[in-house]
Amino acid sequence: MARIICAGLGPGDPDLISVKSDRAIRQATQIAYFRKAGRKGQARQIVEGMLAPGATEFAMEYPVTTEVLFNTPEYNDILARFYDDWAARLAAMPGEVVVLCEGDPFFYGSFMHLYTRLLGRVEIDVIPGITGMTGCWNATGIPITWGDDVMTVLMATLPEEDLIQHMRQSDALVIMKTGRNLPKVRRALEAAGRLDAAWLVEYGTMPKQRVVKLAEVDGTETPYFAIVLIHGHGRRPEIAE
Repeated sequence: MARIICAGLGPGDPDLISVKSDRAIRQATQIAYFRKAGRKGQARQIVEGMLAPGATEFAMEYPVTTEVLFNTPEYNDILARFYDDWAARLAAMPGEVVVLCEGDPFFYGSFMHLYTRLLGRVEIDVIPGITGMTGCWNATGIPITWGDDVMTVLMATLPEEDLIQHMRQSDALVIMKTGRNLPKVRRALEAAGRLDAAWLVEYGTMPKQRVVKLAEVDGTETPYFAIVLIHGHGRRPEIAE
């Protein structure tokens, strides 16, 4: 039976990879990672210089990115077949394969789609990683939650009315998958009365890191590795003080 190790890479800075993931990556003879067609891939860039000489690399290239709408049956069918194919290929590989995953594999990670398909077919070890949002809120230099704050993680792909409702109800907010949804996120935050408190963090902990107040950003789109944050202030004032 093959053995699959998914190594969580953390938020982007190679120094934030766990010791366990670092060891697995450096010892691996077979490495697999996701990437867009024609790109090196963010996961592969993070581990640059860490791979053992002669390690075999398997680039799992997404069949679609933005050319097919993500919420259509066609998109879901294409991706399902992509994950089916790679799960079968990984299961058939001899020995041990290390699969790279940015952030934490079980927190919106693409590896989850392989994990559910590989269960019972191979031995699997998932190594946790620091989440991308953790790296982003640390980049602002402000604690994300205090005391009894409730934090909500939202996908910017949600309908605008759903975003507004959640934005009004929670203390601290993390909004992921912004990208071309940035205008919708701005409108929803403004409608919820929270735009002035929002921060945009692009490429958190990476060389191109950018931390700005969202209200000061003019762009209509942001990179894939970007998160919008609103910090909590504590439900009990004495804690925040």
